[in-house]
Order: sequence, then structure tokens, then C-alpha cells
Amino acid sequence: MRIVVAEDLFLLRDGMVRLVEAHGHSVVAAVDSGPATLDALISERPDVAIVDVRLPPTFSDEGLQAALAARRVLPGLPVLILSQHVEQLYARELLADGHGGVGYQLKDRVLDAGQFMDALNRVADGGTALDPTVVAKLLGRPMRADPLATLTERERSVLALMAEGLSNAAIAGRLFLSEGAISKYTTTIFAKLGLAADDDTNRRVRAVLTYLGAGGQSDQ
Repeated sequence: MRIVVAEDLFLLRDGMVRLVEAHGHSVVAAVDSGPATLDALISERPDVAIVDVRLPPTFSDEGLQAALAARRVLPGLPVLILSQHVEQLYARELLADGHGGVGYQLKDRVLDAGQFMDALNRVADGGTALDPTVVAKLLGRPMRADPLATLTERERSVLALMAEGLSNAAIAGRLFLSEGAISKYTTTIFAKLGLAADDDTNRRVRAVLTYLGAGGQSDQ
């Protein structure tokens, strides 16, 4: 994979470059500021980007804003946010985009190289990789003991594949069902999770957040 790394701390940036290169990937740009991140993402068009939220010049949310701006130019650009902080407003915007892989991992909860590379590969493949702490803050409310309790085994399978970033057509192919059947399952899932029938993309993202927040993917 071709990867852009955006991190202002030299040792951490250099460590990530060495890590991904050790796994056979190529770092096409390693940058340390918001403007440089945006330029690198648009010019290099990487297979996936690793972006810190807080970058120079103001150390607020330049990295996340650069990722959002790049995805407006390059819809579906896979981005893995790696930060010590959860910036809720722009993180919600990133996740609600509905196109391409997205991830949000907290630096102090990345325990080993395998966990990090798994998250990176999942995002590059169009899936999601969200830390449960991030999910809890984005939801902004306490979770039920088991919000998935009302789902059937088949509905859980559909939701699990949805969380990997698969479209209805791709889920249908994976489960050997018709796309129409998957559409009915997703409608039922939304209803059981109490997701209002507003915008389909937002409901899909909210369903995935609920799934991840309930421990649907234990490796995150």
C-alpha cells in the first residue's frame, strides 16, 4: 500500500514509517503540519492515510480538517485518525461521510503492532476501525446493557458486515442472499436499534457505532 503519515512528533512519525515499511508498505509522504497534510493527501492520493488530529500551526484540529478537506476532493480516501483526543464535531462529520474506509484510534490504547496494522488494513480495505472509547464519546449517551439483544443471528451478521464497510450488494454476495433481502434486513436493524428514518447514510453510520460500542468487534 501507498501511505501518507501525518504526525508532528518526530519520534512517533519515524516509528510509524518504520513500522508500516517493515510490513511491506511504502510511505509516500511523512508530514508534520495541517497544510502539508492536505497537500500530501491530494498530490499523492495514497491507499490510506494515518493522520494525527492536532497538528501545527495551531495544534487544534488541523489534521482532522485536512483529512475532511482531502476527502471532499478525493471521495472515499481511506483515513485512519490516530490521536490522544476525540474531536467530536469533525469526527462525526468524517464518519457520516459514508464513503470509503475510516478509523479513529487513540494513541494510548494501541497496544501492539498487530492491532495497529489490523486497523490500518481494515480502513484501507474500506472498513471501519473505531476505538470503543471514541464510539462512547461520539454517541454522547450511556449504552444499554446489550443494544443488540433484539437482533436475530442473521441481523447481527448483516450488521457485522456493515461495520466492515460493505455495501448492501457486497453483503448480499458474502451471505449468498439477494440485495433486496439485505435491504429488508437493514431496515429491520434500524427499527430495532431505534434509529429514526431520516438519512440512510447517517442511520447506517449510527447502526455501526452502536454495534462497535456494544463490543461487536472485540479487537478494537
